[in-house]
Amino acid sequence: MKLHTTTQSDQNIFTGYGDNYVMINQIRHEQSLILFPDEIIENWPVQSFEHLQAEHFDCLLSFKPEIVLLGTGAQINFPEHSLLSKLIQSGIGFETMDTKATCRTYNILTEEGRRVAAAIII
Repeated sequence: MKLHTTTQSDQNIFTGYGDNYVMINQIRHEQSLILFPDEIIENWPVQSFEHLQAEHFDCLLSFKPEIVLLGTGAQINFPEHSLLSKLIQSGIGFETMDTKATCRTYNILTEEGRRVAAAIII
């Protein structure tokens, strides 16, 4: 599915998604990643939701996002609270949703000027 484009061309946005991929600024990505409005962390080492560990979120802390959106694929899977403890202690908000909803929500929050991170498991 294609998503609408934003008026801010200098920021990273999701421009499409489908089974086992997302598109960022018209470029297809087929591996898990973390997206910020001004940064992409490619090859995020999360192979599946079941292999998610607390350490996988450590790289987010230095970017100091307001909120982290976790896209868990076609279905919503909720991580254990213990995996999120460092984010919570740092005052970072956290939401889990399916990847499609994560892409749409990220774009909206980015257009609003929010410091958001989308962690996408592919």
